[in-house]
Amino acid sequence: MNAVEVNGLIKSYGSNIVLKGIDLHITSGEIFALLGVNGAGKTTALECIEGLRKYDSGTIEIHGKTGIQLQSSSLPAHIKPMEAVKLFAKWNKAVIDNTTLDALGIKEMEKLQYFQLSTGQKRRLHLALALIGGPDIIFLDEPTAGLDVEGRISLHNQIRKLKSQGKTIVLASHDMAEVEALCDRIAVLTGGAIVFCGTPAELTERTGKKYLIHVKTNQDSRTIETDNISDTLFLLLQKISQKGLEITDIKVDRGTLEQHFIEMTRGVAK
Repeated sequence: MNAVEVNGLIKSYGSNIVLKGIDLHITSGEIFALLGVNGAGKTTALECIEGLRKYDSGTIEIHGKTGIQLQSSSLPAHIKPMEAVKLFAKWNKAVIDNTTLDALGIKEMEKLQYFQLSTGQKRRLHLALALIGGPDIIFLDEPTAGLDVEGRISLHNQIRKLKSQGKTIVLASHDMAEVEALCDRIAVLTGGAIVFCGTPAELTERTGKKYLIHVKTNQDSRTIETDNISDTLFLLLQKISQKGLEITDIKVDRGTLEQHFIEMTRGVAK
């Protein structure tokens, strides 16, 4: 069953067409990412789907209750986290879930005012507010932007926990490592159009395996990108041997999703 169905979504600002008839079907219970460089239209698409922005044409169907964490959110400077939680719970006529608050560390910051919170604390608070009322579908726009490593790991764990509870997670991001670690499927948005939709593995298959061979010799160092690691490595070692060079270090990395995404957005992969 689909949690979100988007067909032929078009949005323009004057003569600038930001979304050119995009189609998205998001399955219930999956973590789905909408990827795009800054200005690709991913935030506009997400806001149209969330009902926060009017669109020109197309259809959007949401099957379930939604919770939203915006890319840029703010609360009154002097409100305390638990005051915000109680206020949102009253608006939503919902019972406060103390288990979720404990998992996100909200009660640990209850004596602080909003302006005193770190970026990570604010992100966790905004997520807690988005979860009030037990939404089926949670929209997250750049959820870990500005977070340190510890904050990112904590938020990733919470996202995985939500998935294990059967929630559908829809996030917009340009963080390739985050998407590769979390998502079941991804859609790549560029130039206002979806150029790919599938799993990270399917994107890798479409654009190539992408291995990076890092070689350091007694004279220089170099990095070679290849889809065929066996042949490339053999020829590289042969050339180094013919030149009489000594290898001091060699390392092989699997190409990241970021490399595939760059090729996709540049239109290299057809």
